Amino acid sequence: MERKIIFFDIDGTLLDHDKKLPASTKKAVQLLKEQGHEVAIATGRAPFMFKDLREELDIQTYISFNGQYIVLNGEVLYKNPLNKEELQDLTAFAVEHDHPVVYMDHEDMKSNIEFHDYIESSISTLKIGFTHPHHDPTYFEGREIYQSLLFCTAGEEAPYEEKFKKFDFIRWHEFSTDVLPKGGSKARGIETMIEKLGFDKKDVYAFGDGLNDIEMLEFVGNGVAMGNAEEVVKEVANLVTKDVAEDGILHGLELVGLLK
Repeated sequence: MERKIIFFDIDGTLLDHDKKLPASTKKAVQLLKEQGHEVAIATGRAPFMFKDLREELDIQTYISFNGQYIVLNGEVLYKNPLNKEELQDLTAFAVEHDHPVVYMDHEDMKSNIEFHDYIESSISTLKIGFTHPHHDPTYFEGREIYQSLLFCTAGEEAPYEEKFKKFDFIRWHEFSTDVLPKGGSKARGIETMIEKLGFDKKDVYAFGDGLNDIEMLEFVGNGVAMGNAEEVVKEVANLVTKDVAEDGILHGLELVGLLK
């Protein structure tokens, strides 16, 4: 079979609803690699949040921060940090409105306040080993920050969207919204990577379940939505596989003919 490249989202795709890696998924990834295919991760998470998963699956190629930090075979291929002046202004605006902010680079995340219930409530759902980042209000100074988290309830991000035009705001939790460079996406990241590797779009596959996977599934030649995906995600996919907890990755790879 001609060599393909397959991108996998993490939460709800590689990892099940309990943030565990199904045995069938691990085996499927191994089989893809044995057949000579390129396997990559495409996630909204920061690299430090899925280091163990990369090691378990032996995957050294990934798109993180929804396309802002791309690594190819262990080497950084592309970086797109947040505008520092805009981030500083956003922080000041957030402080005025009592909305906490978390800063993330590829190595760590820090909070601009010591503790907040909104931060703990949302971060705990990621199951990354801690529920609240350490306090360092100056962490964004002198560093490249690829993503921030703004903690507010639905609708409260509207003034930020109006004021800070260099950023995109994507809600992922009832108390938290991602802050990303304007126009960045997993699709842009995939485009950068496949141009470097020389893959034709028809040989590119992607599996996902969330709203931040829509552009990715539309962009690739073969977009597969998980059975547990939101309906709007399923509508843009070429195929819909089973739920992640029902061997959805293995079934999906069989549906598209990459595994038998």
